[in-house]
Amino acid sequence: MPNPVLDITPLRSLVAVATCGGFHRAATALHLTQSAVSQHVRRLEVVTGLTLVERDGRITRFTVDGEMLLVEARKILAAHDEAVRRLNIRTSDPPITVATTEHGADWALPFLSQILREQWPGRPVNFRLERSRRVMAAMDNGEVDVAVYQEPMGPDTLALGPIVATRWFAAQGFDAQRSGPLPLIVFDEPCSTRAMAIDVLSRAGVEFSIVVESADLSGVLTAARAGLGVVLLPVVHKSPEGLRDVPWLPAASNCALQVRFAPDVPESVQTATRAALTRAAPGSVAEIGV
Repeated sequence: MPNPVLDITPLRSLVAVATCGGFHRAATALHLTQSAVSQHVRRLEVVTGLTLVERDGRITRFTVDGEMLLVEARKILAAHDEAVRRLNIRTSDPPITVATTEHGADWALPFLSQILREQWPGRPVNFRLERSRRVMAAMDNGEVDVAVYQEPMGPDTLALGPIVATRWFAAQGFDAQRSGPLPLIVFDEPCSTRAMAIDVLSRAGVEFSIVVESADLSGVLTAARAGLGVVLLPVVHKSPEGLRDVPWLPAASNCALQVRFAPDVPESVQTATRAALTRAAPGSVAEIGV
């Protein structure tokens, strides 16, 4: 029997499902059909002989084997992409790379894709969905052309687009007022939402214990739906499915969407993108869906 081969394309789809929080968002980010992404994951299950994802209604959860393969997939993709970069492999028409916060993927990806294709015709568009700090780091490192991210609202914050509410969530049956330290679910570092959650609870004198750390949105949502603790999340479009608000916890600051461009991005693209953000309910608290 031949040795199993883990192809790059299915691995990229698997990681996108975890990063984007589902098959639909992954398909949007990768410019594929949802069926194609599902087939990629199924191909990995056939090759490995493992069940990688399980469905509970419309909710997709990674199995223990799936979480293990995700760790290895990220290592393989990082090595592959770094090799391509070091070898200076370029196409005649390089893609536009957009990094955007994963929390606003449903809202941001369709309109960004449309704007970039209208204003920069003939250029393919690749998306990276990350936490805001990683989006900013990617721009600082010259890895992306456009960066859309969130930052906590302050007195000098320029809100280019919707103001994003930040709220506490837990599973439907979770007793957030039980005795003992509050169990807290967070993203791993670096993450501005993690820092905000810890700061808000500390300032309010709420005793807490971090019980789950996850590298991506899928892991955080899975832990919260399992009733392991509470989580602070930006809310874009609608509340996360299977979770409820925890209104008695101390309120966190809202966030504002921000955009940055690489120096070589045409001014027409910059102007159109900023205008679209400004038209998207400026100055209002948006529910932009996780």
